Amino acid sequence: MKTNKLIGHLSVLGAYTIFGFNIIICKELTNSGLVGSLGLFCFRSVGACVLFWLISLFLPKEKVPFKDLCGIFVASMLGFLLTQLAYLESSKFTTPLDTSIITSTTPIFTMFIAAIALKEPITLKKAGGVAISFVGVILLVLNTIGVHGNGITQSKPIGILLMIGNCLFFASYLGIFRPLIQRYHVVTFMKWIFLFSTIVAVPLDIKELTHLPFAEMSTSYWLQLGYIIVFATFIAYFLLPIGQKQLRPTVVSLYTYVQPLIGMVTAIVLGMDRLTWQKLLAAVLVFTGVILVNKSRARSPQG
Repeated sequence: MKTNKLIGHLSVLGAYTIFGFNIIICKELTNSGLVGSLGLFCFRSVGACVLFWLISLFLPKEKVPFKDLCGIFVASMLGFLLTQLAYLESSKFTTPLDTSIITSTTPIFTMFIAAIALKEPITLKKAGGVAISFVGVILLVLNTIGVHGNGITQSKPIGILLMIGNCLFFASYLGIFRPLIQRYHVVTFMKWIFLFSTIVAVPLDIKELTHLPFAEMSTSYWLQLGYIIVFATFIAYFLLPIGQKQLRPTVVSLYTYVQPLIGMVTAIVLGMDRLTWQKLLAAVLVFTGVILVNKSRARSPQG
């Protein structure tokens, strides 16, 4: 059991580390103006769909009943399509500071949604852990300099609403679908997730996809696009369900706080920021909260 939980923690940590770098790369790609938010999503969805279905050919086949396929479809919309589109669109209308602060509410939303959907108890230890990590990430955000901007000096209401939607969509995915994820192999679950997102997204963006400016896409652009397809989508979304099988939703969601830590480390390494005691304290608070939530009482011995 302890080994399984360790694998779960390492898987989620790996996924959110990849997501942390992905934030930087996605901003570069969207700011280039060559491909829109929906087009970028289509690249990710189609690429991951092809990779997961190819791998599934070499694994034992699992039959997924129609009822579960309907559940996976909803999971695909909440956990990938709506989450990603809301984030990509909101980044055009919100400052990096506001984006970081709003996204840090995801574990709070997840805790309450899991309590309603899965009857996960909100214990004092769990609530305290979420609160400690939340304070840590806010401290980190407020003490980070040299953050890459997106040209926005003041957030617009539409951007804030979209970012809140992003948090609610992903929190719902984490808080509701753990039992469904536990029934199937990761590849089986994810091949259907990305097939459904592809079926929905591609027709919506067919006009852009048929007029892509391939001649203007540099080698650097293709390498960045390759990163978000292979690493930030295929590998990260392979690792995330492994963690979801072993860890409770609130624990998984707390690893979203790894993303600003990755941003901080990257900025320091590149000389765009400096390490301070406030940042070290923030990192300690974030992981202290994760440990507390992990040790809090679960709904059952298997939780």
